[in-house]
Amino acid sequence: MSMLNEVSNIEQRLADSDAGVRRVAVLELPYSDVEETLPLLVKAMTDSDAAVRLEAAKALEGLEEPPAVAALLSALHDGNEEVRQAAALSLAELKQDLHAPMLLAALENALKNSPENSSENSEPFVLASVLHALRELRAAQAYTPAMQALQHASPLVRRAAVGVLGYLKNPAALGALTRIASNDADANVRRTAVGALGFAAEAEVLPALITALSDDSWQVREEAAGTVGKLQLSGADTQLIGAMDDEYWQVRVKAARSLGRMKVVAALSALIAALAHSMSNLRKEAAIALGEIGGSRAVAALEVALDDPDPDVRKIAKLALLQISKAV
Repeated sequence: MSMLNEVSNIEQRLADSDAGVRRVAVLELPYSDVEETLPLLVKAMTDSDAAVRLEAAKALEGLEEPPAVAALLSALHDGNEEVRQAAALSLAELKQDLHAPMLLAALENALKNSPENSSENSEPFVLASVLHALRELRAAQAYTPAMQALQHASPLVRRAAVGVLGYLKNPAALGALTRIASNDADANVRRTAVGALGFAAEAEVLPALITALSDDSWQVREEAAGTVGKLQLSGADTQLIGAMDDEYWQVRVKAARSLGRMKVVAALSALIAALAHSMSNLRKEAAIALGEIGGSRAVAALEVALDDPDPDVRKIAKLALLQISKAV
């Protein structure tokens, strides 16, 4: 059967009264000829059956043609949650800058129709989905609407807006991001903001990171411990060392990694103590950090770690000792 005949056959099946037949027809559409199949997929996005729309939304992933993007944007308002989620995921796969104007128009329209004092409507999902797509495109024009979205009542929208600003790496956003990292009511938003601060080398972000190291949420503390090490900003050594006593080992792991990266000699006692922790992941990070800091105390502790019950810890301890010996 030729490609033309195959598409024609599938087009007929897409008009079948049986939704199951229509769904299978979508699955069997050949994607080697976008010009022929795209109109059929766009039409399938308006099918009366959610399962058909769902398959069409998935199939549109990776298609960069404007009709595909328009159909996916419309599907963000679909009455079926699975269809909405599939459309959002497909939009997030867009790679071409030429789609930015269409996404920005959808974002501005959603912002206009979404009351800032209410999250009890369908718009937060639409806003967040479009913001996610713009984040991947790193569209500079998204800066202004993303800043506006930081004021939205929905944490879903605020978190997506923070993601956009983090990807854009615009220094003008630092003030807003530091405020959100410290003060937003939602822990996930604070955590995302702390991570977004990782693009800045400016000392102005340090107070927010120090505050985040004592946040009520351990995920925020974990993110802060990692971000401080990534930036290697001096001034948070004491708080990072304190994080080695955090009740959550995940925070301790990030703190150990950052202390080693920053070569904080004052952290030797805390890192040596971590070599005796029951969690092997923490012992491994402590061994790595000791190898980066070096010194006689680190060597003595690492030699003991050569007998660790975990083979990975023993291997890392050996490599850390080799690293120290080469640095001498």
